[in-house]
Amino acid sequence: MEFSISGVTVNPLILAGIGFLVGILGGFFGVGGGFIAGPLMFWSGVPMNFVIGTDLAHMTGKSIVAAKRHRALGQVDLKLGLLMVVGTVVGIEIGARVIEALEAVGEVDRVIGIAYIFILTGISVFTGVESIRAIRMINTERMDVKDVLGFHGITRQMQRIKIRPLIALPGSGIESVSLWTVIGVGLVTGLLAGSLGVGGGFIRMPMLIYLLGVPTHVAVGTDLFEIVISAGYGTLTHALKGNVDVLMALVMHTGAAIGAQVGAVSTRYFSGPRIRLLFSILPLIGAAAVLLRLLGFETALP
Repeated sequence: MEFSISGVTVNPLILAGIGFLVGILGGFFGVGGGFIAGPLMFWSGVPMNFVIGTDLAHMTGKSIVAAKRHRALGQVDLKLGLLMVVGTVVGIEIGARVIEALEAVGEVDRVIGIAYIFILTGISVFTGVESIRAIRMINTERMDVKDVLGFHGITRQMQRIKIRPLIALPGSGIESVSLWTVIGVGLVTGLLAGSLGVGGGFIRMPMLIYLLGVPTHVAVGTDLFEIVISAGYGTLTHALKGNVDVLMALVMHTGAAIGAQVGAVSTRYFSGPRIRLLFSILPLIGAAAVLLRLLGFETALP
C-alpha cells in the first residue's frame, strides 16, 4: 500500500500488526510502545522523521484506550500525571527542534538511531537486574506483597530532596516529594518524546518507580495518562512540521486499540517485579531493530 504523504509503500497488515503488538505492550507496561513501533517502522523503510511524527499520532489514540481501562482499575494518579505535563511539554518542544537541526545537516537517522541503542540497552540492563533482585527478595523472605523494589537507595535519595514547594501524592502513596523532582521527570521524558519519537514511557515508567517510589501498577496507569498528553502535543508539533502520515497512523491504530485493552486487563494477574522483569526485555528488541537498520538490513516484505 502506498502512503502518499510519507512517499513509501508498506504492507498495511505489517503496520496493523505493529499497532496490535505495541497496543498489548503499552497497555501492560504503561508505555507508549514507541521503542518498539519506532524501530520496526524504521526497519520497514519509513523515513525517520515520519517514524517520529506518525508513531506519536498512533500512540495518542492507543494510549487513550489503555489509560481509560487503567483508570477503571484504580491505577492512575491524575495529580501526578498532570504535574508532569509542565516539564513534558517543554521537553517535547526542545526535542522537536533538535530533530529539525539534525535534518538540516542530514544526520537525523544516524544520530537518533545510535541514541536509541545506547538508551534502550541501559534501561534494559538496569531494570532486569533490579527486578530479578526484587523477585529473589520476595521468594527468600516469603513476602506476601504485590510490589517490592530490589534497589531502595535511589528512591530514598530522591525523596530526601526537600526543595520547596513540597507536595503529597496520595494516589501513589507518597507523603512528600519536591515539585521540581516531578517536573524534572517530565522534562527528561518530554525531551525523549520530541527527539526520539516516543511517548517517553520506556524511561518514564522506570523513573516513576525508581526515582519517585510510585508503585508499579500505578506507574503503569499514570504513565499512559501522561503519554496521552505528551504524545498528543508531540503529534501536533510534528504535524505542523510535516512529519505525520495520518493514513499510516490510522492503519496502525486499528490493531493498537484492541491490543491496548488486552494489555491493560492483564496487569491484574502479575506482581510489580514480574511486570518489570518482562519489561526489561522490550528495550533490547527495539535496540536490535535499530541496529539492523543502521547496518543496512531492511525488510524485504512488500
